[in-house]
Amino acid sequence: MSNAERNYVDGQWTVSETGETFPVRNPADVSEVVARCQESSAADADEAVAAAVAAAADWAATPAPERGAILRRTSERLAERKAALAELLTREEGKVPAEATGEVQRAIDIFAYYAERARDLGGTVKAASGTETHLSTRREPLGVAALVTPWNYPIAIPAWKLAPALAAGNAVVFKPASQAPLVGKAIVAALDEAGVPDGVVNFVTGPGSAVGSTFVTHEDVDAVSFTGSAEVGTMVYDQATADQKRVQCEMGGKNPTVVMPSADLDEAVDVVGSGAFGVTGQACTACSRAIVHEDVYDEFVERVAEYAAALAVGPGLDGADMGPQVDASELEGTLDYVDVAEREGARLVTGGGRADVDADGHYVEPTVFADVAPDMRIAQEEVFGPVLAVVPVADFDEALAVANDVRYGLSASIVTQDLSEAHRFVDDIEAGVAKVNDKTTGLELHVPFGGYKHSSTDTYREQGDAALEFYTSTKTVYLNY
Repeated sequence: MSNAERNYVDGQWTVSETGETFPVRNPADVSEVVARCQESSAADADEAVAAAVAAAADWAATPAPERGAILRRTSERLAERKAALAELLTREEGKVPAEATGEVQRAIDIFAYYAERARDLGGTVKAASGTETHLSTRREPLGVAALVTPWNYPIAIPAWKLAPALAAGNAVVFKPASQAPLVGKAIVAALDEAGVPDGVVNFVTGPGSAVGSTFVTHEDVDAVSFTGSAEVGTMVYDQATADQKRVQCEMGGKNPTVVMPSADLDEAVDVVGSGAFGVTGQACTACSRAIVHEDVYDEFVERVAEYAAALAVGPGLDGADMGPQVDASELEGTLDYVDVAEREGARLVTGGGRADVDADGHYVEPTVFADVAPDMRIAQEEVFGPVLAVVPVADFDEALAVANDVRYGLSASIVTQDLSEAHRFVDDIEAGVAKVNDKTTGLELHVPFGGYKHSSTDTYREQGDAALEFYTSTKTVYLNY
């Protein structure tokens, strides 16, 4: 059995006590088993937590610049393997090469960023009320952080959890999604080669019911960072906070792009189309609703449908514009929503079925529905596939009301040349990310990311300084001399 198929616990590549493995299949051709990974148990997860606990104090005492140097070397090793990692990501998750390459570069950049940010960790000096008193704060690691990550960004999301947790001085236990664990494993291999001490990073594959649940509820875990569906995230939050762990959960979205009459329609179609159909619509920030002013509605619907229909669907490694969905369950879920939308009276403009691809994969056509009412399920519920609902509105106020009338609030955008509309949108949209003349997907790594309402627990944000705040606690120091 190769290292690529093993867990990583206490500095060693290990096999599960179950003796069982599960296949990781290529969603573009399910006959290809990319690898087999450990079908780990709660006992394996317990062992990983024990290793992290044993390593936590020494890692916290390691000078922050030394921790940063390990992150820098990790970034360099990922960069050396960029092309191979991008191909691996395409084979296990389905992204087309340009998307996969961009995601790998994001992971490289995140480790480089937090390598430097580790140098700035410390605290602040405040003015004391009395004389002969030194008043200051300091940031200290929490201890052991459990990281549970999804399959849709299988290297970027682990990177933006691992790098700040380690920079801040925490030991970690990490469970990737079973559909795409291999590029996350590659990060751990790079950390190992970069010299991370034994026990500081622990990686365990397997079912969420055994591994993830153990990590989330374990009494020796101090913090939990989860990204996934709202339903699972709510359960994770409830379980983790039962014993007062620090928790952040980033969950689903039903992200709108508002298109106003002043918009450049070429720009609007590109913004909506790339946001809706990029990464096969499998992003929590994907644009799933286009809320379009009636003055430009008909032309927009026609042109965005043409955009969708022109996309070549197929295996990413064969040069397709849009790859498959990650597994059969996701594909069936998307097709179920197509059926629901048609039953509720939405007008199917293009797509709506399985894509005709000469490969045994999970392919669906890029789909556009028009004449969607705001209360239809297709306009309210997260589909997580390349399905766009176009909603007509009469004016800006109605557009804003429709945009906000969902239980999610992750990312939202507007396409307009009206400065007043742009500012009003930013002021009043109920979303953690607001964009003007830009797609709902795509994030800078050095600014906070998170959502409102059911998109997030809205406790701590990820990325940038916000991530370091999540993974540390503040101690206030009074020194009288």
